[in-house]
Amino acid sequence: MAKLAVAAGYDVVVSNSRGPETLAELTAELGPKARAATAVEAAEAGDIVVVSVPFKAYPELPVKELAGKVVLDTNNYYAQRDGDFPAIDSGETTSAELEQKYLAGSHLVKVFNNINFKHLAALPRPAGAADRSALTIAGDDAAAKRTTTEFLDAIGYDTYDVGPLSESWRFEPNTPAYGIPYGGYADSDSTPAGVDAIKTAVDAAKR
Repeated sequence: MAKLAVAAGYDVVVSNSRGPETLAELTAELGPKARAATAVEAAEAGDIVVVSVPFKAYPELPVKELAGKVVLDTNNYYAQRDGDFPAIDSGETTSAELEQKYLAGSHLVKVFNNINFKHLAALPRPAGAADRSALTIAGDDAAAKRTTTEFLDAIGYDTYDVGPLSESWRFEPNTPAYGIPYGGYADSDSTPAGVDAIKTAVDAAKR
């Protein structure tokens, strides 16, 4: 994702849990429009902030620094890794809604969680291309979704808006939209999937 953003002209700040010094090789590869920082510094720096952590770690996100920001939530809930969240298991809420509740001052949009990173890197196309793929989004803030749609367009993707965060389960693990339209989540071969294909997959989701 950082590579796509840099290629689209964005300034990028990357962080991880191990410290900025461990990202020297990546930032060197990304070039002068990228730098490494701590998670708090990255949250402060970004107008659009991508959060990609194990779901169980969301209570460790920097709330104050993310306030007012568009937060792109790539996370998925896996009970075998994250422990049991009965409210998610029962369908009472979604993982994205829990994160939005925790980041109450932020504008969260669920995106990127259902596409393999290899497919994400391989499928960008110029606007209007016949084989341009679409990515799913869900969110409760219309302005944040517009910002996200503009960002996705810049990095080479169309957008399919699934609706509010309460509907984000429709493209989470074990649904037809999770990886399959792009060639399978674990497969190396990439398959373009436009808006119609993504809509069909999302509509086929069942709880």
